[in-house]
Amino acid sequence: MKNLLISLFLIVCISQNGFSQKKIWDETANEKTERLAWWTEARFGMFIHWGLYAQAARHEWVKKNERISDADYQKYFEIFNPDLFDPAEWAKKAKAAGMKYAVITTKHHEGFNMFASEYTDYNIMNTPYGKDIIKQWVDAFRAEGLGIGFYYSLIDWHHPEYTIDRVHPQSASTTEEYDALNKDRDMGIYRAYLKNQVREILTNYGKIDILWLDYSFPGEFGKDHNDWGSVELLKMVRELQPEIIVNDRADLKDYQGGWDFTTPEQFKVKKWPEENGLRIPWETCQTFSGSWGYYRDEHTWKDNKQLLVLLIESVSKGGNLLLNVGPTARGTFDERADKALAEMGEWMKVNGRSVYGCTQAPDIFEAPDNTLLTYNPKTNRLYIHLLDYPMQNFLIRGMGDKIKYAQFLHDASEIKMGKPYGHWIAQETEENDINLLLPVTKPNVEIPVIELYLK
Repeated sequence: MKNLLISLFLIVCISQNGFSQKKIWDETANEKTERLAWWTEARFGMFIHWGLYAQAARHEWVKKNERISDADYQKYFEIFNPDLFDPAEWAKKAKAAGMKYAVITTKHHEGFNMFASEYTDYNIMNTPYGKDIIKQWVDAFRAEGLGIGFYYSLIDWHHPEYTIDRVHPQSASTTEEYDALNKDRDMGIYRAYLKNQVREILTNYGKIDILWLDYSFPGEFGKDHNDWGSVELLKMVRELQPEIIVNDRADLKDYQGGWDFTTPEQFKVKKWPEENGLRIPWETCQTFSGSWGYYRDEHTWKDNKQLLVLLIESVSKGGNLLLNVGPTARGTFDERADKALAEMGEWMKVNGRSVYGCTQAPDIFEAPDNTLLTYNPKTNRLYIHLLDYPMQNFLIRGMGDKIKYAQFLHDASEIKMGKPYGHWIAQETEENDINLLLPVTKPNVEIPVIELYLK
């Protein structure tokens, strides 16, 4: 009885401390940190949403939003021919923008495969284009030294055995209606199909760095890890690609090895996300505009400063940014995306040191008004991003004994340090405050960065 009570006590303690008894595989915290190190160092990646919906050019969810039938959607499959697709050009643009990895949709919710698959005819090889887009893309991006990531949709609006749910184009309102719609559908057959396809994409294209599964939606008329067979799926993934990094959308958050990073979508977090009181790896996925797929008439595009702040703020809270491009049906980038990538690349070329390998600054450093801080723990340098360029006096509080040198990052030009200058500012300061004397004219960069060499 005594041993039983001790065992029960340990189970409760483990549970309360957030350690799950459920495991996909064994890995220590240090091993996980090491496996994710390249991705944490990279900080900035490209998301690519591309499929048949590029022809409709009005959102990647067009089939659901307009409740289009399989028969009416078929026209896109029959004419899909991205004749201007040049993956080498895409890869060069991603690299020039300062991105270190990329994730492409191998299959989105519409169910169409951008890769050659032996499990369905609904793939790129049976379109007028007739060539494996994913193979070409992998070869081109790998040649530029970029990390390779695959997005694969758990959801499938084309497969005849996928049971209709609340996000399906044929969604209904009542249990009775769903029962009638699904009476001849077998989700078990779809689960096998899903697993076979994930095996294909993780077997046929060499080493894959990231797998982005999307997405679970538990609850009424929804789907959770049981519907996908997520446990067995992730075990297979870990076997096939032991070094791969997997997102958290397979509904396995309470399984060790069931996920590696969390994914706030189109959302700016207030602080570094945590699980059970511990900071976790995270990446926000964001769009240039309001759509992931190519949307010809969508005009709410973010400007260069907004995009740079998205990146800097993510890093300042210990996270990554995965920024999306939705190519056209001809296989080109929208000119607005080209412009945004080029502008970000111009800034990253001279300021990337404040992003790569950086993270949230130690708590002892307080960000001055209208700034964001990032910190490189290896070089012991602090970066102050000036979102609004200040007047000549730039006061940094409580850091006078911590800084040995200051410069602008874009040109490595020295910034003089000293005591606050002038009667009014002097009377507002304390002994350990330090003043940087900035030029009156703002440097010709969107967001100037001050690089501080710390003692």
